[in-house]
Amino acid sequence: MRGERAETTVVGKAEQRERTRAALVDIAARRFARDGYAGVALDDVVGEAGLTRGAVYHHFGSKQGLFRAVVEHAQHHVAGAVERAADGDGPALARFLDGCRAFLEASLDHEVRRILLVDGPAVLGWADWREGDLDTSVPLLDEGVAELAAAGVIEGDLAVVATMVSGALNELALAAAERRDAAARIDAGIATLERMLSGLSPKATA
Repeated sequence: MRGERAETTVVGKAEQRERTRAALVDIAARRFARDGYAGVALDDVVGEAGLTRGAVYHHFGSKQGLFRAVVEHAQHHVAGAVERAADGDGPALARFLDGCRAFLEASLDHEVRRILLVDGPAVLGWADWREGDLDTSVPLLDEGVAELAAAGVIEGDLAVVATMVSGALNELALAAAERRDAAARIDAGIATLERMLSGLSPKATA
């Protein structure tokens, strides 16, 4: 019985730590999105959570560590949206474009855009920000490009294609979010991407 109680206590503490961590990330995400990284004080975050600064240092090490966790959460959120949109049995090109559209639409969210595309690279540095991207969205993009090649939709240097599509999507996401006609800009972007990929088809390069 003592062993069971001890095990229950350990599990309870682990769940509490996870809840505390998730609460801090959620509160920080809202504040970072609203005020920007520089405009957020740790005291405001922990005050809203009913905790002390020590909780942040314990779970994340620093304000930047907390921001890194917020960025990672946003990256996984966007990657999940892309994966769900691209999942299915339809033609490879249609599924690929659906995934690209999901990325752009997810990036219209103010929280995602400010944290992931604006402050993320600036605060963490390009290398650290890119490392997180390499663990989430980039593998999905690489997989999608490989499927296009396997289906005979495109040919060429697939790594180069994936890198160029990634850069184009990131820039379009930033630009579209600043416009009132963001949805129309995304439609235009997806249509343009489809035409660009058609130029890489074996038939076009024959």
